[in-house]
Amino acid sequence: MNQMTTPQVDTVSTSADKAKLGGAIALLLGALVAFYVLSGQGVYAQWAALVVLLAGAVTVFFMSETGKALIAYGRESVRELRKVVWPARKEATQMTGYVFAFVVVMALFLWLTDKTLEWVLYDLILGWKR
Repeated sequence: MNQMTTPQVDTVSTSADKAKLGGAIALLLGALVAFYVLSGQGVYAQWAALVVLLAGAVTVFFMSETGKALIAYGRESVRELRKVVWPARKEATQMTGYVFAFVVVMALFLWLTDKTLEWVLYDLILGWKR
C-alpha cells in the first residue's frame, strides 16, 4: 500500500517575524488613522495615504513567515483544485433534477405526516372539530 506522507512543518516564530507582523499591523492602523487625519487635505491625499500604507502593510505581511505560509497554502489549494474531475453538463443537470425531485417528494411526505398527526391529535384524541 502506497502511503503518502505529508511533511511536518515546524513553525518557529522568531523575533524578526514577530516584528514584521507588528509592522504590518502598525501600517494597517496607520493607514486608518492617516485616512481620517488627512480629511482636511482633500480626498486624493486621504485615499493616497490609505492605499500606500495598506500596500505597505500587505507587503510586510507577505514577507513574514505567516504570509509565506498563506501563499503556500493558496498554491497548494490551486494545485488540488486542478485535480478535481468536474461533472459534465448532462451529469450535473441530471443530478440537479434528482435533488429537486427528492425535495418535492420529501416535502409531500412531511406535509402528509403533519396533516396525519394533526388529524390524529386534534380530531381523534382531543375531539376538536374545526
